[in-house]
Amino acid sequence: MTSTPRIPKAEITGLYGYMLKRFSRKMFGDVPEPAEVMWHNRAVLSSSLGFGRKAQKWDELDPNLKTFANMAVAALVGCSWCLDLGYFHAHHTGLDEAKASEVPRWRESPVFTSLERDVMEYAEAMSQTPLTVTDEMCAHLLDQLGAPAMVELTASVAFANMSTRSNAALGIEAQGFSKACQLPLAEPSAGYATPA
Repeated sequence: MTSTPRIPKAEITGLYGYMLKRFSRKMFGDVPEPAEVMWHNRAVLSSSLGFGRKAQKWDELDPNLKTFANMAVAALVGCSWCLDLGYFHAHHTGLDEAKASEVPRWRESPVFTSLERDVMEYAEAMSQTPLTVTDEMCAHLLDQLGAPAMVELTASVAFANMSTRSNAALGIEAQGFSKACQLPLAEPSAGYATPA
């Protein structure tokens, strides 16, 4: 899959660029298009990558729940690149690939538990403008997850919104990372944003 981002990709050069390309190809098989676009402003790229690496180390929230929440944000916002990478991540980290493939249509899919649905509903509520998060929604999740995991979920969804909205606004589309997965990624439900 190839896309034409709204800001042309930059040529990644220099030692830092070499290391970025080598690491990316080892981890994903290709250089992610967001990195090529953000290479125009290395401070933004470096900060985004740095925060992303730190966020991956958070461990209070079940990784399946975190992945489902982030993918629900991507489906809602319409970031096909983020959905593609989220599913690839689930596949390569041993998460529940069958469920991850269903996230774009989680409301209709019978595979999710009530907790997983609550987490994705919260992720979507955080992603609306204005937010549609309620006291009841938070209290219910807090009872199920505990405060440390609830804080992590909230921060993770906030970071997912930054990433998905940036990629969608820049016109960055799926790169085909999810082709490595056994199941096809479900199409988003009606009413979701059309991917960039």
